[in-house]
Amino acid sequence: MTQGCAVKSPERLALRDASVAIVLAVSLLASATTAAVAAPLRIVAIGASNTHGWYVGNRGAYPALLEALLKAKGIDAQVTNAGVPFDTTAGMLKRIDSDVPKGTNIVILQPGANDRRFLMTKEQRATNIAAMERQLRSRSIKVIVYDEEIPLRYYSVDLIHFNGDGHAMIAAALLPRVMAIIGRASEGAPPAGRPRQP
Repeated sequence: MTQGCAVKSPERLALRDASVAIVLAVSLLASATTAAVAAPLRIVAIGASNTHGWYVGNRGAYPALLEALLKAKGIDAQVTNAGVPFDTTAGMLKRIDSDVPKGTNIVILQPGANDRRFLMTKEQRATNIAAMERQLRSRSIKVIVYDEEIPLRYYSVDLIHFNGDGHAMIAAALLPRVMAIIGRASEGAPPAGRPRQP
């Protein structure tokens, strides 16, 4: 009689197959978790010329400054600037879906004051802002509406567009709001400005 027979029992084969399946499942889960952790925080800033960076350029505008502040906190963030000069809340509402791609986590909505300049009513403005918020939330995207009254020292000579200090102030004010959404505390954050009365 031969000892140490090479033929494996069906029970042993089934156990081996189950073990291999478990190892593969754990491996796939670990890879998926690593990919999820590695995915950057995607933020889109919607607005008009101030979001775009009139006078200071895209790199000097608050979206780019906010991205730098988040990265300084160790957060892999991508803040896309979707500011369009002369835009109104009606225009923002029309482009909200096309300018906010799938996979966006947070939208910063800075509606600006063009509605008033183009003779739209407060009610129309409020309705458009609410519609944008609803549309984004229906896509499970968090929304920050930044519609504060900004002190005059933060404006350029035209008293319409923010200067460099204004953009830096807004980025610093937005930082704790973003951190709160992603569940991280921000130290030494400046207080927010007063809500704008459109």
